[in-house]
Order: sequence, then structure tokens, then C-alpha cells
Amino acid sequence: MRGGVRKPAVAGMFYPGDPDELAREVDALLADARRRLKSDEGASGRQPKALIVPHAGYVFSGATAARAYARVMPVAGSISRVVLFGPAHRAPVRGLALPKATVFRTPLGDIPIGLFDATGLRQVEVSDQAHAQEHSLEVQLPFLQRMLGEFELVPFVVGGASAAEVSAVVERSWGGPETLLLFSSDLSHYHPYSDAQRLDAETVDRMLAFDGPIDPRRACGAHPVNGLLLSAARRGLSSELIDLCNSGDTAGDKDRVVGYASIGVG
Repeated sequence: MRGGVRKPAVAGMFYPGDPDELAREVDALLADARRRLKSDEGASGRQPKALIVPHAGYVFSGATAARAYARVMPVAGSISRVVLFGPAHRAPVRGLALPKATVFRTPLGDIPIGLFDATGLRQVEVSDQAHAQEHSLEVQLPFLQRMLGEFELVPFVVGGASAAEVSAVVERSWGGPETLLLFSSDLSHYHPYSDAQRLDAETVDRMLAFDGPIDPRRACGAHPVNGLLLSAARRGLSSELIDLCNSGDTAGDKDRVVGYASIGVG
């Protein structure tokens, strides 16, 4: 039986826990991202159906995530449903896990969890444990709340699922212009700066070409992303690199960095 509230697990750590401070920070990140995109010739064209976004603390990857969200802001008024896929960091998941909870809470308020018809999809399970401490989904929510206002969320924590298993869920979730598909992933972890730049450029080139599967050592969200790459290739979609950097470019040293990218698919 569904019910309950999934409370924030990383508020005050990955992003501000105070609602006013959080709203100001997210609004500032989105405003700066919109200004940057207006001067970016590559930001014009087809609106993305899906986004790949990073999930580190906002001080590290918030600006890169904001650029992805700014890319779909022109159609934000038509989006009422977000299907969110993020990798499992805290609890074991065999396939994809939906929560029992019917509400996800952040300092900015509550988000209703929508229904998903998992009939025939044996890779989909229901687990509040998988969601309880998972940051890869949670850090996306304040951006969505400030960008969309009211919307329905369908959140999947993705474990060791194959690209085909994830793609089957992606296809069933596709919907129309009311649905945004969101894939949470960072890139390489803890390499020296120049090594990370090379590795991440290679990984991003493969993502842009829908050339999966991506190795989980190259992207912590490889399992959800590989499902998107498979669906996008089958549908003949196009891709767009929105932003690429690493923690050495933002708020970390350059000895051991984590990579971040924003990619649009549509």
C-alpha cells in the first residue's frame, strides 16, 4: 500500500536547508544560467525531451545543473510531470525502485508522487529504503520546484539494471510535451584534473552519439543513462552538450576531481 512522506536527507549539506536561502540560491543559479545560454549559439534549436544533469552539492555542480534546467525553461509552462532516474548510492537495488511514499518533501514544500503502471516490468520494485537517503534524485527537486511550480514526480532509483531494462521503463514513461525525462549522473571520480578532462570528454562524446553502454567507472549514473541512450538511438533523436566541467573548475582542488555534464536529448 502506498503512503507516507519521503523527507529530505541532504538538505543543509548538498544544498541550503533554509527555504528562503534555498530559493534565493536556486533562483540565482537559474538566472545566471539563462543569461549564459542567451549568449551561447549552441543553445538554440529543438527543445530537449530529456536531460542528463549532475547531482553533486550545489557549490560543485549547481551551475552545470542550472544550465540544463534553463534549457527547458521556455516550455516550463507545459511540463506537469517529471520522470526522474538516478543511480543508487545508499541501498542495494537490483533493477529500478519506486517509493511507497506518495509525497517527496524538500525545504521548499511537498511534491506529489505520480502513479506508474509497472505491469509486465519485472525489473521495477517498490522500496522506500532505496529512496530514504538517496541524494541523486533529491538534489534535482529544488530546481524543479522553482522552475515548474506544481508538478507530479515519478522517481526511480536505478541499481544494476541493464540498458534494455531501463529503456523499457523510459519508453513507458515517455508521455507527451507534459513529461520531462530527467537522468541524474556525475562523470568520472577522483582523477587528477587533466586526466579527468580527457576521460570525461570521451564519455560525453559517447553519450552525445548515443554510443552505449557507458562504463559505471566513467559515470556514476551510467545505468540510468544507458537506458536513455538506447531509447534515444532507437527513436532517432538528437543530442546537445549544454555544459561540461569538473569540481576543479568550481569549488575543489585539482588533485582529485569529479566530472559534471549537462546534456539535452530531443
